[in-house]
Amino acid sequence: MFQIKTFNAIAPEGMSRFDKENYAIDQSKNPEGIILRSQKLHDYDFPPSVLGVARAGAGTNNIPVEKCTEQGIVVFNTPGANANAVKELVITSLLLSVRPILQGAVWVQNLSGADVEEQVEANKKQFVGNELEGKKLGVIGLGSIGAMVANDAYRLGMEVVGYDPHVSVDTAWSISRRVRRAKEINEIFTTCDFITVHVPLLEKTKNLISDKELAQMKPTAKLFNFSRGEIVDTEAVLKAINDGYLAGFTTDFADERLLNNEKILVLPHLGASTEEAEINCAKMAARTLKRFLETGIIKRSVNFPTVEMAFHSPYRITIVNRNVPNMLGQISSTIASAGINIDNMINRGRDDYAYTLVDVNEEKEAKLADVVARLEANSDVIRVRVIKKTEVPY
Repeated sequence: MFQIKTFNAIAPEGMSRFDKENYAIDQSKNPEGIILRSQKLHDYDFPPSVLGVARAGAGTNNIPVEKCTEQGIVVFNTPGANANAVKELVITSLLLSVRPILQGAVWVQNLSGADVEEQVEANKKQFVGNELEGKKLGVIGLGSIGAMVANDAYRLGMEVVGYDPHVSVDTAWSISRRVRRAKEINEIFTTCDFITVHVPLLEKTKNLISDKELAQMKPTAKLFNFSRGEIVDTEAVLKAINDGYLAGFTTDFADERLLNNEKILVLPHLGASTEEAEINCAKMAARTLKRFLETGIIKRSVNFPTVEMAFHSPYRITIVNRNVPNMLGQISSTIASAGINIDNMINRGRDDYAYTLVDVNEEKEAKLADVVARLEANSDVIRVRVIKKTEVPY
């Protein structure tokens, strides 16, 4: 039976995927799997039992990914599960940036008297706005969210240009051919009326938009950040707003420095805050973690390569190792020297680490335990598992 530890409240639609016959939830201090949302794990002491961590969300800033990798712990996320929710909020924010809807609604609520309708008609001119149709939107990052924003903005009549040097094949197929590709990111900054950023927070994307980039933008341009707060330099934005060379900024990440500025709209991190998004993320996280625990298959990992292979043999051996020369040969010879036949094998590397699945035609547990001990004796091998085939389809 697998032990699963949860942090945060995970939607029951996701947790129900862990069947009671094979999984126990929050019943052990030594879980094989962890599933969470926003809980910070940087100070968490991972027990040696932990094999995988699944975040019900796209970002993994709250997880010490490098530490997990060194311990052979696979970290998963749920890209695209909350994309529609974030996309809808971005489109809403675009509309709010050109139409003073919020201000108008607050003003109406403060009216009184039998002539409210007349007051509205006499004073509504103060809330005249602009239209998005015909304006140019730049989308930086064409992942699941960025692609959806680009497509829907085009349907609203906007001219859309996207920049992403690493766009995936699957995403490329989903983007409307009407969305034009920018070859250089500077084209976004210099030509667009609205700019929205949708990239992960990495060392190279921290302060991706700062003084230099803001100085290139039109003084009438407006910037939107629904990725991570650190991707946009807050001090640079404040300076640009106050000096008049940035017309507006909308962000989903609260920062005291950004509050009480009429040109800045700060939202309380609502991007994925829909019932549907939470359910979708929980389902995907649970499904991914369950598949990994039961078959060793890795998909949607942020620190290990995607490794998938049909499971037909009686047992499967999984190996996490350092990505050094001749490891595949060492693994094969170690298994062969134990008198075990290899039915199928796949190996993939990612940066300094690699992952191998080996299906073996062997049912004697003593022989399997012996080969595990031999593999673990290799100083470049970090973790070895033996998985017995079940009849659960994947």
